[in-house]
Amino acid sequence: MDISMLNVITSYTIWAIFAIIGICGFVGAFLAATTREDAFEVADRQKKMVWVAILIASGFVLTALGPSIPILPWVAIIMIGLYWFDVRPQIKSILEGAGGW
Repeated sequence: MDISMLNVITSYTIWAIFAIIGICGFVGAFLAATTREDAFEVADRQKKMVWVAILIASGFVLTALGPSIPILPWVAIIMIGLYWFDVRPQIKSILEGAGGW
């Protein structure tokens, strides 16, 4: 295997990882769109449509543009991760009634 083949494989792998994370952004946008709006207010987060727009834009950046723009995909990855690992668990616990008191 020569260097050019290794470069192509690495490039396709990076595109695949970005596409998978972008799909997670679209799924997160769907889940945010189907969540009650008052849950975002109770969680003291941005409004529901703001999160839907952020997740759709992030998913688009990762699936359509991929690693072609230097910093934008990393911002999109951070926003999708922020939703999945911070916002969604908090909203889910609020909707399930698992309060901290």
